[in-house]
Amino acid sequence: MAAAYLAHLGGGAVEVRSAGSAPADSVNPAAVAAMAEEGIDITAEVPKVLTTEAVRESDVVITMGCGDTCPIFPGKRYEDWELEDPAGQGLEAVRPIRDEIRRRIVVLLEELGVAPA
Repeated sequence: MAAAYLAHLGGGAVEVRSAGSAPADSVNPAAVAAMAEEGIDITAEVPKVLTTEAVRESDVVITMGCGDTCPIFPGKRYEDWELEDPAGQGLEAVRPIRDEIRRRIVVLLEELGVAPA
């Protein structure tokens, strides 16, 4: 959801990579439905494994409970967003998580000097 919001609200001004340290086999259907309510289609997204290369090439790394499994490189900006995991939850439980992610993405874009679309 964070990557989709960043791509959508960033209007192409930010290159977005999304991956997880232990990704699921497919995108959570409740997350797909929650984002569809926002007019954002994530049905074609596929969970990917986080690679050292992806972190190395990034300027800002947002983690969500990655802990010690995430590679750390000096000079990168790291933020760990403590959010409830939407995995296995229904749409009603995912909506507030989605909304908090959107709020944080707007703040991040503003900090990066990008006006949210």
